[in-house]
Amino acid sequence: MKSIRLATAALAAIALTSPLALVAAAAEVPTSGDLSAGHAKKDTLRWVAPKGFYIGTAAAGGGHHESQPYPDPFTKDLEYRKVLAAEFSSVAAENQMKWEYIHPEQGRYNFGMADAIVDFARKNNQAVRGHTLLWHSQNPQWVEQGDFTPDELREILREHITTVVSRYKGDIQQWDVANEIFDDSGRLRTTDNIWIRELGPGIVADAFRWAHEADPKAKLFFNDYNVEGVNPKSNAYYTLIQDLLAQDVPVHGFSAQSHLSTRYGFPGDLETNLNRFADLGLETAITELDVRMDLPADGVPTAEMLAKQADYYQRTLSACLNVEGCNSFTIWGFTDKYSWVPVFFSGQGAATVMWNDFSRKPAYHALQCTLAKEAVERGEKHPHLPKCA
Repeated sequence: MKSIRLATAALAAIALTSPLALVAAAAEVPTSGDLSAGHAKKDTLRWVAPKGFYIGTAAAGGGHHESQPYPDPFTKDLEYRKVLAAEFSSVAAENQMKWEYIHPEQGRYNFGMADAIVDFARKNNQAVRGHTLLWHSQNPQWVEQGDFTPDELREILREHITTVVSRYKGDIQQWDVANEIFDDSGRLRTTDNIWIRELGPGIVADAFRWAHEADPKAKLFFNDYNVEGVNPKSNAYYTLIQDLLAQDVPVHGFSAQSHLSTRYGFPGDLETNLNRFADLGLETAITELDVRMDLPADGVPTAEMLAKQADYYQRTLSACLNVEGCNSFTIWGFTDKYSWVPVFFSGQGAATVMWNDFSRKPAYHALQCTLAKEAVERGEKHPHLPKCA
């Protein structure tokens, strides 16, 4: 493999790009987000993916982006939007549907950005994943510091879920209803999750019921990190979901975020874990995949590091493809330019499938070839499949 080097020393100090094509068959970045112009038939992820399989990404915006030295990515970066439209058949709001963003004050909603994402998806024939309705993090201060009775807090949550889900009824395919409700030991977050702490564990079932009432056709998911393998945390979800299903609570899916790191081994029992949830009659999904790495002093990953990252991406996708009902695969951002990883993990980064300039890493090609091969195995014919080993 060719060595990796940056276009300029300045870029090396600031951010990662790829001046060299790492794979000879790499296609040019699409120049338009208008799929009616034929860009769905280009050399992209969504074009080679099997029919009915959603390859998605988060739409960058809100959260940590608001403190970075660049304008809002989703609304201001035209090239970003072009790639977002051309490459992906599904989008999720990275932060724009979280409580602090969409419901910043009591009695006032901020739907502008969420509406824009849904409208963008509709125009580009993309599905939408809703993220998220009940979470311990990124709640507004008026919720966390409010002097509410349990009845008042319960009504606040019910009204929020009903309002948000109803607004996007028919437009959102899947909702992350309950996000990260267990700690890594498999215990409910009864301290830092205001909803569970103040209202009890039964509020989780109510959240699913309210979301289902607001949009009976949307698929409703539990979503968490560090649940890729069979471990105390995923076991806790397995037990809880069985209990909820026995009570006819409308739980439809279980999803693994899959924020992975090459510092650690790959979760080799991912497929086994997803299969046991599928055996309960649930859909499964990969919802927030990225693969971060410890960067060398010069900030430039070696060829070996990139190959290991590509392997993690490919194995995650293959696990999903091998599980019946795992039809939604979302990466948490597609370009290092807007990745959350360097902001939260010092010395780590290069976690996505594209460099800052939207050129493609080995991880991108690993995903593309895996999708293409799966499509062929399912008997689908494509006139423009990538060249894969």
